[in-house]
Amino acid sequence: MTTRYQDVALRLRRAISDGTYPPGSRLPSEHELAQQFGVARSTIRHALAVLGEDGVVASHQGARRTVLAEPRLQNFGELRSFSRWARSIGAEPSGRVDLMERRAATEIQAQELGLAPGDPVVYVVRVRLLDGTPVMIERTAYVERAGLPLSFVDLERESISERLEERGIVFAQAEHTIDAVNATPDDARLLSIEPGIALLRERRRATDPRGLALEWSEDRYVGDAVAFTIRNSIALSPLVRDRAVPMMKTGS
Repeated sequence: MTTRYQDVALRLRRAISDGTYPPGSRLPSEHELAQQFGVARSTIRHALAVLGEDGVVASHQGARRTVLAEPRLQNFGELRSFSRWARSIGAEPSGRVDLMERRAATEIQAQELGLAPGDPVVYVVRVRLLDGTPVMIERTAYVERAGLPLSFVDLERESISERLEERGIVFAQAEHTIDAVNATPDDARLLSIEPGIALLRERRRATDPRGLALEWSEDRYVGDAVAFTIRNSIALSPLVRDRAVPMMKTGS
């Protein structure tokens, strides 16, 4: 359940997304927003702080906030599906399936999923869209118990994680590695961009509540469409900073 300030932040984010408050414009004053939403000014202040942390508005003490022309942020402080995140920012998620097949695991997929090389996985290549615009490619290998139920999922309209949760398969934890790569010809074809353009690459290993691997995915995002933010606290899980090391080429 969302709190009042989260609800206000979501409604303001949607108003920014639909052009009610375009980039460069100023939001109404805290007093005006409090009257508009029927909440206290402290609630408005908290909501604006969230939007400021996410780079949606510029926060200036004592001044009306300016809307920024920033990429849409995906928060790693919460483990959620692309569809849930898209809806949280007021966008319409959808997908386009390029490939879905049961096949032998590659060496890296077997290593990450705790399988033997050659063991079967369900491999899915899906393009994700925000409001009809391609912004990300998912190339995901699922262990069979998570992948076989996908034949019952509308992969173009439904969230995989949400449908699997309904079947008792819960994505409880994930490890993420983010770096930059240049778009391959196949990336360019799927995202309708020029080859060589810089993309954000996220490699993700997700596990269930018992720590058993469910998926190993390499996602590639259009850099000017999506950004990531990480929030950490000494009271919560720490942010681990690793030294950069050469990565194994995946052949995708």
